[in-house]
Amino acid sequence: MASLESVRVASGASAPSSASVAPATTVTSRHSALVRVTHWITTLCFLALLVSGVEILISHPRFYWGETGNVLTTPLFKLPVPSSRNLVPTGYGYVLPDQNGWSRYLHFQAAWIVVLTGLLYAISALFTGHLRKNLLPGQADLSWRSLSTTIGNHLRFARPSEAEAWSYNVLQRLAYLFVIFVLFPLVIWTGLAMSPSFVSAVPATVTLLGGQQSARTIHFFVSVFLVLFLLVHVVMVCVAGFRSRMRAMITGQVTGRAGTHMERT
Repeated sequence: MASLESVRVASGASAPSSASVAPATTVTSRHSALVRVTHWITTLCFLALLVSGVEILISHPRFYWGETGNVLTTPLFKLPVPSSRNLVPTGYGYVLPDQNGWSRYLHFQAAWIVVLTGLLYAISALFTGHLRKNLLPGQADLSWRSLSTTIGNHLRFARPSEAEAWSYNVLQRLAYLFVIFVLFPLVIWTGLAMSPSFVSAVPATVTLLGGQQSARTIHFFVSVFLVLFLLVHVVMVCVAGFRSRMRAMITGQVTGRAGTHMERT
């Protein structure tokens, strides 16, 4: 027995340990608490804005350009949907129930919550380094090779790599930057331009856009782009792994192999 043990020691043979058979796992924070809270507040408010915005839209589903527009004005374009106002010509022989009262109230309340939440997120992103570390793409990410590879993976609906659970790819970063710093400010600006009380205090809000009807038309198209972004975002979350991505955004935790990732906030 002793000689057999000596041979095993000399040859370096040893019984496999549980650590070598199953890789160790670690649970690390993926999203900070503030990112998660602002994400879900914005999500709920966006859904409220979407529902109430549709109710406001169907009261007059016609769009104009300039300062004024009414049923006697030739529209820039109109949506093929019935209206909740019987004086609005839509080509339908009936009108929908008028829900303009509560929808406007909900729309304005949700909009101000989104504005305050967005300001909190933007200020935090600047001071905590979240903007620099997690949103601004690096120079290598903006190369044609990197962009083409990422675009190709998205078009094939390829499942993201394990590393992408810890960091946004270049398309995600560019999309989030565009939404945060272009679409959101523009939808807020055009929304304020349709408020008579705000315009009376800051007339340049609407004059720079060419009039209140122009602001309403731009507001509609920006909202459509935001809805499209939301749909693509949900689809990509499902492709990447719905349960893991939802867990990361709810609890902030992502489980992965030990030593293979760095903590990102």
